[in-house]
Amino acid sequence: MIEYFHRQIQLWGKERQDALQNKKVAIIGAGGLGSSLAFALGSSGIGEIHMVDFDTVSTHNIHRQIAFKIGDEGKSKALLNAELIMQRCPFAKAVAHECDFETFAQKNIEVDLVIDATDNLKTRAQIDDYCKSKNLPWIYGSVEAFHGQVCFFENSSFRDAFKITSQTPAGIAAPIVMHIASLQANLAIRYLAGLSVKKDWLYYLFFNADGELVTQKFSVPKS
Repeated sequence: MIEYFHRQIQLWGKERQDALQNKKVAIIGAGGLGSSLAFALGSSGIGEIHMVDFDTVSTHNIHRQIAFKIGDEGKSKALLNAELIMQRCPFAKAVAHECDFETFAQKNIEVDLVIDATDNLKTRAQIDDYCKSKNLPWIYGSVEAFHGQVCFFENSSFRDAFKITSQTPAGIAAPIVMHIASLQANLAIRYLAGLSVKKDWLYYLFFNADGELVTQKFSVPKS
């Protein structure tokens, strides 16, 4: 274990690394963001990761959902991600839940953190309601075209910050998916390792007309 996590132990010491083994997270969505989160968090030493997704792989998913390859069409996204996590890290337990979030929530599985990797506002509002009822923090992430958003929700209200509507997403570039998932994963790791995290602030990232990456941040209304 020490050899596997050598570079992280250099960063924050063996005590914090050992503590991660007792942490549990739920990743809601096993597609674009979820695949990248599985890669980033699955090999970080978190003891138990729950992958939640009812969907199966389609050909058009593969270019941006890095857990999948040609030949995986029709297979469970949650199951493939869970298998990948355990193949890459012998110290992580990954559990696949081939269902929607409402069904997963009814299982009442105890976790330390919920991470949103979905693609619609309605489910994110359900995640917010569930986490508020459990006094759990959660990390929101969304991507579209060349821009994305991230927020660590603790006391703020997702419903107050966003108008909950049904919306068909626009096109999307693969790298921004991995970029936003990376930011979510960094927030998750810092929180689970007991490091400081800026909470209830929305980070909005986009590329302007000159191709410059711009980051803005906004305070999110409290519940």
